[in-house]
Amino acid sequence: MPAPDRPGVTCPFCGLVCDDLRVGPGTRGLAVTENGCAVAARGFGQVATATTGPRIAGAPATLADAAAAAARLLAAARRPLIGGLGTDVQGARAACRLADQTGGVLDHMNGAGAIRNLLVLQDSGWITTTLSEIRNRCDLLILAGGDITSRFPRFFERTIAAPEALFGGDRQCATVFLGRGPQAGVTLPGPVEVIGCEVAELGQAFGLLRALLAGRPVQATSAAGAPLAVWQGLADRMRAATYGVVAWAAPDFDFPHAELAIQTLCELVKDLNRDTRFSGLPLGGSDGDITVDAVSLWQTGFGLRAAFGAGGPTQDLHQHATARLLASGEADALVWVSSFDPARTPPASTVPTVVLGHAAMTLPAEPAVFIPVGTPGVDHAGHLFRTDRVVALPLAALRGSALPSVAEALDAIGAALEGGR
Repeated sequence: MPAPDRPGVTCPFCGLVCDDLRVGPGTRGLAVTENGCAVAARGFGQVATATTGPRIAGAPATLADAAAAAARLLAAARRPLIGGLGTDVQGARAACRLADQTGGVLDHMNGAGAIRNLLVLQDSGWITTTLSEIRNRCDLLILAGGDITSRFPRFFERTIAAPEALFGGDRQCATVFLGRGPQAGVTLPGPVEVIGCEVAELGQAFGLLRALLAGRPVQATSAAGAPLAVWQGLADRMRAATYGVVAWAAPDFDFPHAELAIQTLCELVKDLNRDTRFSGLPLGGSDGDITVDAVSLWQTGFGLRAAFGAGGPTQDLHQHATARLLASGEADALVWVSSFDPARTPPASTVPTVVLGHAAMTLPAEPAVFIPVGTPGVDHAGHLFRTDRVVALPLAALRGSALPSVAEALDAIGAALEGGR
């Protein structure tokens, strides 16, 4: 059934989950006609028109037979890994049920980046804010790490450049980039400063800022490649801000022990709150990582990387990593879920693999079982948590689709396991 042109569409393809798009028929499937961005255009444009169906070892199969084959594979496994987890709330709930049923381990495809934040949150906590608070109150916005406009293209449009705010539209917000600056051609509201430096050395800068704010003696003449005067100036601006925010995307902090740099950043925010209001904002949510973490938390008591093989759920952010489980041979079966992005294919491994993938997915090697699934917000309704975790936005089905949702496919596997097919 062709998709109608409709306003008020919620986009599932990044953590901002913008809910004001207009989407209609495109040359390949769907096209964004209003309030789009590069990520949304690519996501809706990747919507497959393919008629591919389930396969068992490359041979066409029905959904019931594919689910039964996957169930037999999981029944023979000692410790299955349910990974990828690019899905919505209902898909995440179904993944938890199947992990509980099989004694499996849950890990998200973005887990390596997400745990850098979780380690900090679990160890020392943090003070964070929301997109709405940035929009209404922020007068100094610091972006640490990479250029977030490539990951979240409408971030500024949805926050400090929004035409309406709770306290009127005459506010002024300055923006400071730490690390890499914005992409060429990107126009930002208000004054913009770029303090160019190596992202891997930002931990030094955060530590120096803490010392400067505390009035401690400092012998260093520079940090992260920038002179002391630059950091003193930034410290003064941070102290003078009435509502400052520092935002970062964990994937930009991709270096050994990056969680220590993030922890120093979060402690810096705490220091600032002795004299003014300052908050952090960890940005995430791509491929449903925030959603899966939230669902796992309320279903099991633990967030990402929970396991069910010890008589009850447990969590280990290092031991339950997909790469480690597959490399060590501890995981002897893999169920890979990726319903948003056909490019997020399963990692190379020698274990039997079941793929619940985007219908346009091209796999480097044929898995034991492949079940094409629908994309939430395109092929079926669903819910996704926004990057700031304060709201789960509803997703609408934009077209008629015969593709099962991730939840339906996982539940079919669970039912086959229960029935001993």
